[in-house]
Amino acid sequence: MDAIATSERRPGTGGGRDIGFAMSITFILCIFFLPIPPFLIDIGLAFSISLSVLILMVGLWIQKPLEFSSFPTVLLVATILRLSLNIATTRLILSNGAEGTTAAGYIISGFSKLVMSGDFVIGLTVFSILVTVNFLVITKGATRIAEVGARFTLDSIPGKQMAIDADLSAGLINDSQAQLRRRELEEESAFFGSMDGASKFVRGDAIAGLIILAVNIFGGIIIGVTRHGMSLGSAADVYTKLSVGDGLVSQIPALIVSLAAGLLVSKGGTRGSTEQNILRQFGAYPKALFVASALMFIMALIPGLPFTPFALLGGMMAFGGRAITALYPTNGSIPEIRLADTQKAAKERSAINDTLKPPSIEIRLGKQLWIVFLSAHGELAQRVAKLRQNFAKQYGFVIPEIKLSDDILLNTKAYQIRLHGAFVATQELRLGQRLIILGHRAPPDLPGEETTDPAFGVPALWIPDGLLEEAKRLGFTPIDPPSVLLTHVSEMLRDHLSQLFSYKDARKLLDRLEPEYKRLLDEIAPSLISYARLHSVFKLLLAERVSIKNLELILEAVSEIAGYANRPEIIAEHVRVRIAQQICSDLAVDGTLNVVRLGNKWDQFFHDNIRRDAKGEVVGFEADPSEVEKFGIEASNSIRKLIAKGELFALVTTPEARPYVRLIVGRVFSSQAVLSHLEIACGVPLRSLGAIS
Repeated sequence: MDAIATSERRPGTGGGRDIGFAMSITFILCIFFLPIPPFLIDIGLAFSISLSVLILMVGLWIQKPLEFSSFPTVLLVATILRLSLNIATTRLILSNGAEGTTAAGYIISGFSKLVMSGDFVIGLTVFSILVTVNFLVITKGATRIAEVGARFTLDSIPGKQMAIDADLSAGLINDSQAQLRRRELEEESAFFGSMDGASKFVRGDAIAGLIILAVNIFGGIIIGVTRHGMSLGSAADVYTKLSVGDGLVSQIPALIVSLAAGLLVSKGGTRGSTEQNILRQFGAYPKALFVASALMFIMALIPGLPFTPFALLGGMMAFGGRAITALYPTNGSIPEIRLADTQKAAKERSAINDTLKPPSIEIRLGKQLWIVFLSAHGELAQRVAKLRQNFAKQYGFVIPEIKLSDDILLNTKAYQIRLHGAFVATQELRLGQRLIILGHRAPPDLPGEETTDPAFGVPALWIPDGLLEEAKRLGFTPIDPPSVLLTHVSEMLRDHLSQLFSYKDARKLLDRLEPEYKRLLDEIAPSLISYARLHSVFKLLLAERVSIKNLELILEAVSEIAGYANRPEIIAEHVRVRIAQQICSDLAVDGTLNVVRLGNKWDQFFHDNIRRDAKGEVVGFEADPSEVEKFGIEASNSIRKLIAKGELFALVTTPEARPYVRLIVGRVFSSQAVLSHLEIACGVPLRSLGAIS
């Protein structure tokens, strides 16, 4: 059954509607060549008027032009219909005009009596005014708006695309929203391009109306005098009334459609077959059908106009509007239902691909945590989005989306952090309790459960919510469980920034460079350094929590050394020196940089064990493992004491030893900053906290 339903929605299989639409177009073309009786002419003219009114009503109700993206096609069909009826009425006027003013049907006769009041001079004057208003005012204005709209829409496409990419990079929208906005941009440019050409139909229709009027009058007078023996006065009276009535019947719908075109272009394209677009968009606005139906009934009651065609069309429109309202109580639900079906099918097709690709960042919650956090899911999701925005501002790129899910295999109060599907950390939360960080302070005289802060690894204490005010009075800052979770996640993300920064992210950042720096990038990549190596340089910086937000300065530093060094490690060390001011600023506390030196013993140890090549460049580090372990123990003890006191500091060593010191220290303290002497910017106040010795 699903397969059958899908095949029914496939383009070209509209349940016979496409065949009916094609036959209607074919019938319109046949009117150009086949003689049509006056009764069918009346129905055709009434349909032309009702169609123009319906187009105007839809144009008034839509919220944006793309909702009526089939308008250029509708405009072409309506114009061809009017021209075909013009030719059919011209045939009747010239062949049967001698029979009287009803020779071409009762609608033309009724309009000639209603507008002209029996005097063809009045009719010519009114017709001239209508043509002037339509041709010089509405049509010319709509054409100009369409031309300007098409030009400005095409000119604005690059800027709008850059805005979409910027929003995507900033994390304000996801990939699916970006694709949807790009598609709307493409459809908007296609729509205004089509409207630029379609507006010429309206202008040509007005010119054709003038020519057809002149042909009918002069041709009719000649035929009436020479073929039917009429006097010149009676022939001029009859054929002028018929011609002006015919012109009015054709120009009034043209005027209405021109007005609709002007309204539409002053307020986009869509995909799918023509009949689906037209019927869906007309059917989505039952109010338009009701208003058009009421106007048709009013015209049916006007004296001199035939009652049957207008009443029949008015009843059909009212019935259609009522049926749509009954079937789809919410206005405009037809396209939404089809869109939902399309989206559902797309999701089903991509379900397998989604299972093959694990989320970049995932937080799995135990059952009890999931139930509690689910009630505040909106708040938690908002805080997660804020976390991503802060990371983008701090580190210069947008981390991937964070997925929240439940896991029945976890402890009910535990959570687990995963990156690219791999386990990173797990911890338990105490619901109904608050966490206070002790650090180097003694535990307060409060009942609670001693623990370790999951984010920073310092002593902490879980206390009941009822002791919140007491803890604040003692100078502690209690932290609620969601904040504990997000802080832990934040620190884990900082420890794995290099894993989260993909090659795709690097290319997005480079594509957003200003033109001057794009030229600089073209000079160095890929001739001096490949994009993959440049990506590696970025990852080396992020691995030590060095922000890449000053991308232009980083590129300048890369351009200085790319011609002399190929190894990303050497290039990254040079970049660090060039952005020393930024690094020191990020590590400073109240404008002062706290530093801990290695001491003479360990400086000499690293200097003696660094290996160099014939050119004097560092190529490796070879040392006795027991000495390396001894350094690690001493460094860990010193760092742990300072962390317990709440100090934020950087280890300082020589430029050659810095990478190896960082490698040893980073295994225990992943967030510990290690600087070389060259990375301490000029003018930065220093405060020495001691040495590892």
